[in-house]
Amino acid sequence: MYKVNKILEEKHILDFLIKRWLVKQYKKSKEKILYWYFSWVDFKIRQPKQDKVYSFRINKQFRAYWRMLEWDILQIYFIDNHQ
Repeated sequence: MYKVNKILEEKHILDFLIKRWLVKQYKKSKEKILYWYFSWVDFKIRQPKQDKVYSFRINKQFRAYWRMLEWDILQIYFIDNHQ
């Protein structure tokens, strides 16, 4: 598994989180990833696996999709309402 030291977000991600009141829940999920509690946030690779797109759960309704920028830096590029 990857050693994650930093998680970055694109500008539109922060606007999305603020608009839907998800900032607190997002920060909690982000903290869990940084402390290696992957099972708590349902951290997994998406299909097809060769694209190397991963996701984690923010809450029961929303998932954040990310990709690796460098070996230890994640970039969140999309948040999906998966219900």
